[in-house]
Amino acid sequence: MQRHRPLLKFCLALFIATIGPVAALQAAEWHIKPGESIQAAIAKAAPGDTLRVARGHYPENLRIDKPLKLIGEGRPTVDGRGKGDTVRIVATDVDFEGFIVADSGADLGAQNAGVYIQPGAHRARVAHCDFTYTLFGLWIEKVEDVRIEHNIITGKRDLDSSQRGNGIELYNTTGAQIVGNNISFVRDAIYVDVSHRAIFRGNKMHHSRYGTHYMNSYHNLWEDNDTYYNRGGLALMEVRDQIVRNNRAWGNSDHGIMLRTIQDAVVENNVVAGNARGFFIYDAEYNTLRGNLVVDNQVGVHLWAGSVRNVVEKNDFISNREQVKYVASKDEQWGVKDGNHWSNYVGWDRNGDGRGDVPYEANDMVDRLSWRHPMVKLLLASPAIQTLRLIAQQFPLLRAPSIVDKNPRMRPEHSDWRNWLGKHYR
Repeated sequence: MQRHRPLLKFCLALFIATIGPVAALQAAEWHIKPGESIQAAIAKAAPGDTLRVARGHYPENLRIDKPLKLIGEGRPTVDGRGKGDTVRIVATDVDFEGFIVADSGADLGAQNAGVYIQPGAHRARVAHCDFTYTLFGLWIEKVEDVRIEHNIITGKRDLDSSQRGNGIELYNTTGAQIVGNNISFVRDAIYVDVSHRAIFRGNKMHHSRYGTHYMNSYHNLWEDNDTYYNRGGLALMEVRDQIVRNNRAWGNSDHGIMLRTIQDAVVENNVVAGNARGFFIYDAEYNTLRGNLVVDNQVGVHLWAGSVRNVVEKNDFISNREQVKYVASKDEQWGVKDGNHWSNYVGWDRNGDGRGDVPYEANDMVDRLSWRHPMVKLLLASPAIQTLRLIAQQFPLLRAPSIVDKNPRMRPEHSDWRNWLGKHYR
């Protein structure tokens, strides 16, 4: 046994030499209690460490300048005391979760925010936080692959709308994931500028100017979001290659979905209900609008400024005060392949194939009379008005350029359309 001891000692020394550096590299865990400073703990921590912050009130402005994980236990409050950014993330790979983020400064020029993710702070994650009385909820600039998930963001609601910041501001970013947030009482709930290949899913945006405001951004997915009780719901401006599907835009005082200077987008299976204008389409070309329910808006679609060469199929236009407001020098063909459903269609289906035997035309004589004499709207369901529509179709001199659907569908695709009646702004 004696002769094996040198070998055993050598093996033990080798084991310690191998394991020691690995153990030293393991992340440490810090615990911060009320009365202690989170910022002081950040200064002491090493990259990769975890800071667990106990429930309490922490009146300080944080600067996270190394890759750390900060976890709030019991929803502790980080209070910016009305100055600057409550939290500024400087380093890459920061994870910030479970806090109440309160009372940022109110300087729009300085872009004061609850959480400011500054250029280069790639892969930051902010999740399950409550933002209360912050100017901008999150300002996110020149970063890649941030994740903003399941936060509640409420702005400085006592300020005029123009003096508030946006709930989430994305500028010059790539690969962001904005998922499951509830945003209200800000200027624009989500503002997206020069930001590409992002996912916006499952967010609720309400009581703001725009639910979301896109500009100069490409290849983004907007899916399963609710925009309601804003001035405008979803505004896509100067963009291309967007997918906008399975969203609900309702009860907005102006438009539900704005498509302005947009190309190569797919807008499908959305519900647009109870807005002043369901869709506002301006200077939009080569887009596909398919399977949308446009119901109970004052104007179903306001089409303007050379919005042509779009594919519009299998949509339901139901109970809008005016189905389409269209001003142009020639007809625009919709429903070329599959047709759309129009609740005010007065044609017939003799062969029972589910398609009307005569085309649907918006902007006919009755529409123009109702624009000039609003009281006519009181008679829209009367036999006299329906007869007038049929007569106008027989006398081409009485017609104006129109949206023409040669294959109007006799029945709607959305059997639940009645559930969306009465969803107006309040």
